[in-house]
Amino acid sequence: MFKKIRESYEHTIYASYTGYITQAIVNNFAPLLFLTFSAEYGLGLDKITLITTINFLVQLTVDLLSAKLIDRIGYRKCIMAAHIFAAMGIGGLAFLPDITEPYTGIMICAVLYAIGGGIIEVMISPIVEACPTEKKEAAMSLLHSFYCWGQVFLVAMSVLFFAVFGIENRRILALLWAIIPAANIFYFSLVPIYPITESGHSSVRAVLKQKKFYVFAVLMICAGASELAMSQWASAFAESALGLSKELGDLMGPCAFAVFMGTARALYGKFSDKISIEKAMYACAALCTLCYIIAAAAPSAVLSLIGCGLCGFSVGIFWPGTFSRAASDMPNGGTAMYALLALAGDLGCSGGPTLVGFAAEAAGGDLKSGLIYAAAFPVIIIIGTYLLKKVK
Repeated sequence: MFKKIRESYEHTIYASYTGYITQAIVNNFAPLLFLTFSAEYGLGLDKITLITTINFLVQLTVDLLSAKLIDRIGYRKCIMAAHIFAAMGIGGLAFLPDITEPYTGIMICAVLYAIGGGIIEVMISPIVEACPTEKKEAAMSLLHSFYCWGQVFLVAMSVLFFAVFGIENRRILALLWAIIPAANIFYFSLVPIYPITESGHSSVRAVLKQKKFYVFAVLMICAGASELAMSQWASAFAESALGLSKELGDLMGPCAFAVFMGTARALYGKFSDKISIEKAMYACAALCTLCYIIAAAAPSAVLSLIGCGLCGFSVGIFWPGTFSRAASDMPNGGTAMYALLALAGDLGCSGGPTLVGFAAEAAGGDLKSGLIYAAAFPVIIIIGTYLLKKVK
């Protein structure tokens, strides 16, 4: 059995799928508890917002350091270390807030799982890109869909757990979710990992000299911001702005968002040979703009929830599509390119939810007022996609 795992690139892809499920837990478990943290520890929306901000700022810092360190340390050691940090951070939510000052404990956990998430984000895409598969764009889109299915699984199982055992037992749930990254440490110790590119040691300076990279960086920033501005606040939005219960808010907010996002990625993975990534980006960015406007300005809760769910569909291909296009247009970018693009994406992941959170706080805690600002991000994606044709 172990011999087959060590020789099959399919197991490398399966471990990578699990890596993106881990990434979904890293980015979406704490947001399910935002209102619980607020009520239990007396935290305002500004402090709650900073949990997401710190998560992605740490991931951003890790992305920057990864550009130089991963090739030196080795991919296997780094990806195993990533899952160690993720398991420590997620599992730490079970006890650290109770044995330290609560907000400090939450922030320590956020830093730990963010280190793991940052390394995973940099490494998983190039690991799969290097596998001897056909239809690279389809493989990349399918890979990123597992982030969505991981988010759906996380939300659905968490809602079921809270319904059966109560929100007061969330500490046990944190330990249970930590099992997934812990198990993937062992899996990644066995699977084959292929050379990333023949020019895998391309320097950061060489990547930064290419003008097209800056367009891709802007696209990644807006991809991360478009996705996370809605997904990070979907649960709180459904509860506070739309008046839904905790369970229904989680299912109709982040869970519906993730289902639609995963569906979009799976569909593009199947039909990528028939639909160009450029046309798909244009159409999805236009839909995303409309969805944010509907979610923020619709007169009824039903329409707002429809806007929230369809927003997940619209953002589905932004991130994997930009990665695939960059890999095609800059084939010798190597680890440095993937790290810098992940850095740009995480900058957007931090900036998008932060903008919404602070705008909502300024409007007296009205999340609808905050969400309308996020409509600017998909508009910039339309402009950036057009500029890719102009920049050589």
